[in-house]
Amino acid sequence: MFDDIINIKSPEHKTSNVPAPDKDLQYFNQLRTYAKTGKIPWRKVSSWKREDLCNSDHLTPHDVGQRNGIPFPLRVHRFVSNEEFQDCLRQRFMPDIAAASIGRLKTTMPESSAASSLSLTQIILTIGMLILFVWSIINFPLTTIIALNAGVTAYFLLAIGYRIVLLFVGAKKLKPSREEVSLTQEELPIITILLPLYHDAAALPSLAQAIDRLDYPKQKKDIKLLLEEDDHETITEAKRLGLDKRYDLITIPEGGPRTKPKACNYGMHLARGDLIVIYDAEDQPEHDQLLKAAREFHNADPKLACVQARLNYYNHSENWLTRMFTLEYSLWFDWLLPALQRLKMPIPLGGTSNFFKTDILLQIGGWDPYNVTEDADLGLRISKFGYRVEILDSTTFEEANCRTGNWIRQRSRWMKGYMQTWLVHMRRPDKIIATTGWAGLLSVQLFIAGNVISALINPILWIVFIIWLFTASPTISSFFPEPLLSLNLFALTFGNMFFIGLAIIAPMKRRWFHLSLVGITAPAYWLLTSIAAYKALWQIIFQPHYWEKTDHVISEMAIARREDALRSAK
Repeated sequence: MFDDIINIKSPEHKTSNVPAPDKDLQYFNQLRTYAKTGKIPWRKVSSWKREDLCNSDHLTPHDVGQRNGIPFPLRVHRFVSNEEFQDCLRQRFMPDIAAASIGRLKTTMPESSAASSLSLTQIILTIGMLILFVWSIINFPLTTIIALNAGVTAYFLLAIGYRIVLLFVGAKKLKPSREEVSLTQEELPIITILLPLYHDAAALPSLAQAIDRLDYPKQKKDIKLLLEEDDHETITEAKRLGLDKRYDLITIPEGGPRTKPKACNYGMHLARGDLIVIYDAEDQPEHDQLLKAAREFHNADPKLACVQARLNYYNHSENWLTRMFTLEYSLWFDWLLPALQRLKMPIPLGGTSNFFKTDILLQIGGWDPYNVTEDADLGLRISKFGYRVEILDSTTFEEANCRTGNWIRQRSRWMKGYMQTWLVHMRRPDKIIATTGWAGLLSVQLFIAGNVISALINPILWIVFIIWLFTASPTISSFFPEPLLSLNLFALTFGNMFFIGLAIIAPMKRRWFHLSLVGITAPAYWLLTSIAAYKALWQIIFQPHYWEKTDHVISEMAIARREDALRSAK
């Protein structure tokens, strides 16, 4: 008996008659090896004809042994195309991939999964705190309200203070962590590009054009288009554009949470690349981004698990909302995240254009399909495992949300995901302390949690201000005694002035000075963020895993880019 090996090392050899597999020869825990090497043992063969052996181009001298002086085959290589090989893998392992994509993290690392919003310990602590609050408000109402007010205001000011620190640290340009090198084509790693889409048929032409323009050897790009099996419109459009022939089109079966991280897990398990990158439907990465990422990982120490490209918007001047969104992203990716890198703090990743080492990604459990801001969670998990993230000096441009309702849906999902991420990682804060110290834990409280809590607190401070301004009642005044009232007013005034200042300086690193003036309207934008935060708070209680879909290709510039891509494809 000998092995019949399905092999894609010589894709010019093709067969359309692949026999049924012998499942006893194949193991799901070896799927990474099969996908990476392009080889999988397929079946045992118990009979052969010598003339078939002598005339076969499937055998090499290394595949032939001797038995009684007669050549005897040890293994046969059945050469197939990459497309056929991927089909073989999917057909053989799809049930295992489906189960792992939904349940692997929840089963193997339950403390890292957002499948349950609260752990048992967190439930007990929450109930205990609620009981204590109710008891206090009944017996000591005035003292309780004053203490709560003081605590909330102090936290708000601490979160602002931490951002001031990050602002000064992020003002300095990051120095390259290593010398830039030029890699030969042979030295470049295979990069698996994941394109998870859902009801995004309109975005396909522009996305495909952007991916095809990436300056990287074609044979080193493993492109996987991840589509839900009931998304017939996007699947039909992908086939009309011929993407099922150019890319590896993977349909994600129904079941479990319908989320982007679940789809990414499918692609991860079938990845050929040493690196994995995710691009969203509206993404337009700079053409040399793959090359920059490959160089960043080359000769890096083993602890570098991910590099995050900067994100920004190509339609930033479309209306007030896109301008403010651009100021926010400029601040986040050009100032704050580089500051976290410099301080060696946990870095919440953006939802796209992050490059991972595939083997490390598998080791730490992949994406959490129950977390709706999956990459922020993954950034913290990378840190807890002792690995690190670096910011890549390359930008992916996206379509900024230009409609208020669509923006609130997107932002409330992000806010809910940040809540999930904080709750998950506070189950084992000792792991954060073990890798980044107490400073890392404080950073998580003031930066990750601070994003949400500050948005929840801000309208409360406005309400306090309005009550103080229009009410002279002694009863109301008793709830805001001095110096607490002055502290409330200072937090409101300083906080909003600070965010105006941040918005004004945010675009300066890109020299987009024409956007700075709109920064004076930051308080109005911040109130919109607060609306999204309260919606997220409601959803994390009643719809914790619901993924609110963001509409794409709705701006004038995005529509024009789609039309240009369609003309270029003809």
